[in-house]
Order: sequence, then C-alpha cells, then structure tokens
Amino acid sequence: MRPLPRIRIPTARAIVDCAVYVEGRRLPGHFTHTAALAEVRERGTGFVWVGLHEPDDIQMTDIAQTFGLHALAVEDVLEGSHRPKVERYDDTLMMVMRTVAYVEHELHTVSEIVQTGEMVIFAGPDFVVAVRHGEHSGLAGVRHTLENDPERLLLGPGAVLHAIADYVVDSYVEVTRKLEIEVDLVEEEIFSPRNHLAVEPIYQLKREIVELRRAVSPLATPLRLLGRPNNLLPKEVRRYLRDVADHHTAVTERIRDFDETLTALVNAAVAKTAVQQNTDMRKISAAVAIAAVPTMIAGIYGMNFDHMRELHQEWGYPAVLTLMTVLCALLLVVFRRNKWL
Repeated sequence: MRPLPRIRIPTARAIVDCAVYVEGRRLPGHFTHTAALAEVRERGTGFVWVGLHEPDDIQMTDIAQTFGLHALAVEDVLEGSHRPKVERYDDTLMMVMRTVAYVEHELHTVSEIVQTGEMVIFAGPDFVVAVRHGEHSGLAGVRHTLENDPERLLLGPGAVLHAIADYVVDSYVEVTRKLEIEVDLVEEEIFSPRNHLAVEPIYQLKREIVELRRAVSPLATPLRLLGRPNNLLPKEVRRYLRDVADHHTAVTERIRDFDETLTALVNAAVAKTAVQQNTDMRKISAAVAIAAVPTMIAGIYGMNFDHMRELHQEWGYPAVLTLMTVLCALLLVVFRRNKWL
C-alpha cells in the first residue's frame, strides 16, 4: 500500500510576522518573506525581520533557501532541544536560547512549575529570522518596543538580536523572582513548629530548579562571545549584550542559591520527618508500656492456680486494682518527665 502523499502547508502559515525596516521605521503594508527581502535588497538599505512559530521541515527549507541559511543551522532548528549556543556561518550569526515560563500551581501539589521552550535567531547583514518553539515567549511585545525606538532599529539586525536576548534573560529574572517567593514559603513552612508539608513537593520544586538551571546557565558562554569584538555586530550592540550578560550572571547565581537552599530544605524535611517518627514511636512505646502493666498482672492472676492465697482474701481484688493504678500512674509520671508523652 502506497503511503499517502504529504500535504504541503504554506510557509506563510508558520510566519507570525514579517516586516521591512528602513531608517529605523517599519514600512507600511504586508510582505511575504521573499518580497520583503527583495524590497530591502532593491533599496540597498534596511533589513527584514521574520518571526516563525514551530515551522516544519518544508517551511524551514523554504526560509533557508530565501535567506541563504546554512543546512547545518536548519538541521539544528528542526531537531530542537539544543543547548544555548552561538555559531557563525560566513556573515550570518545563529544564536540558540532556551526560553522559560512559570506555571501557576498550588504550593503543596506535585506539578510542572517551569515550562521550557527554544528560540533560534539568525542575524545576517539585512535580515533577522526568529524561530520559536513552544507556546510561550511570543515576540510581539519586543517588536512593538523596538518599533517605538527608531534609534535602536538604526543599529540593524544586531539590535533585534540584542532585544530578543534581553527579553529572554528578563523572562529568566521574572521566573526566578516567582520561584524565590515559592522557595521562601517552603522554607517558612519547613521550619514552622506544626508543619505537615510533605517531602514530595519539595523534591518536585528542586527538580524544576534543576531544569531551570540547565536551560539558563549554558547561555553565559554565547553572551560572552557576542560581547567580544567582531565584524558582524556594531560596537553599541556589543555593549548592550555585555549588559545582558551581567543580568544573566546574576540570575545564574540566584538559581544556584535556590538549588543549594532546596538541598538543605530537603535534608531538613527528611530529618524533621525522622524526628517526628521517633517522637511518635516513643509515644507508642510509652502507651504500650503502661498498658503492659495491667495486662501482666491480669495474666498472672488469670492462670487459675489453686495455691494463690490473695485470691481468697477480701482485700485481694482491691489490692490488685490499687497496684495496677499506682504502677500505671508511676509510669505516666516518668514518661511525661522524660517527654515521651
């Protein structure tokens, strides 16, 4: 049986926005990616900014042919889930970044906390192609901000590269801020006198922190490389990127602190659980010891021996009850004094 032919989805379906910028201003009208690039090269000035969301291999191949992207770079886009990196293909820079988003949830539930995605940016002499994977981290706000700042757009595709990198790092800061509140709440509950917080949510939070660290930390090297002198990015853009790198360093250190704090909290929770179990066992043991006294005495006098004189005395029954009460009271006092009860 022959396989069904694959339906080709037009490239325009994957394009979120496509615009031409000349002298820091967006040209009016709607452009296809091919028409936009032709317009820029016919004018000899300006650049194209194309945004795509999860293109398939056919759509990405079409974009690559139009903008002259290297086949290895296209392969990286299609495979996805790469570590953050920056590579140069002739006069085109490719930058891969991991995006993150905070997922609202209940504090005491085991659920996803940090959602991750991927952003791949191609910056050439007269174009920027931004490919986004994931349902979060849309770039409409970044585009709007840049369009209101023509002076920055005059710096060319490098300005867009910086703006996107700055936006991604700012999202790291926002997620870290929300996680800091959550870590503080967990720490407060762990050390409260009567807390009943289970260990599982703490393990989940620690796992999500580890995932966040894996997404965020590797971006340090690409940002550092882009901040060094090169002939593809203007000097002013490199200065901005060094500032982004400083913010990224602060976020990375904060995430590392979270990881260490949660490790300590997990140990504290486990230790507190062990202490509580020991306390419960002491209470159970004390109760068993108190209950064993009347059980033992009743067992002795329940053996039905003939020669037990006190069984035939009038004072025998009250004497045994009194003995049971005194011994149980004595044990209760001893256990309370030793804080077993």
